[in-house]
Amino acid sequence: EVRLVESGGGSVQPGGSLRLSCVASGLSGLGASRNCMAWFRQAPGKEGREVVAAFDIYDHTTHYAESVKERFNISQGEAEHTVFLQTTGLTPDDSGTYYCAAGPPKCGRWLWGNRNEYNYWGQGTQVTVSS
Repeated sequence: EVRLVESGGGSVQPGGSLRLSCVASGLSGLGASRNCMAWFRQAPGKEGREVVAAFDIYDHTTHYAESVKERFNISQGEAEHTVFLQTTGLTPDDSGTYYCAAGPPKCGRWLWGNRNEYNYWGQGTQVTVSS
């Protein structure tokens, strides 16, 4: 069974920071490589999820949405399928539910930011940025 578990969300003031964690299990036993792991977020009251950042387990390449570039950092933990998202300079627009996802064999062009390419999702962790 594949499981992705997020943690680290919370409430912070504008300009604050949070470190989100995603621990995935079961991906190695699928018989196919699922090297791309990503963070998506869904703003309160909105339907769609937007990609925030992605990390390729195989080649360690990173990808970021323009809205978070230079503020967020995605990295890998000691475990192969553990990924962190370090956020800084948070604004109210960053509020939402953050989801960890995995699925594409690599974080290649078009794939990393396409929600439909991800087969596995966590339940999400809440991030609230307010004064």
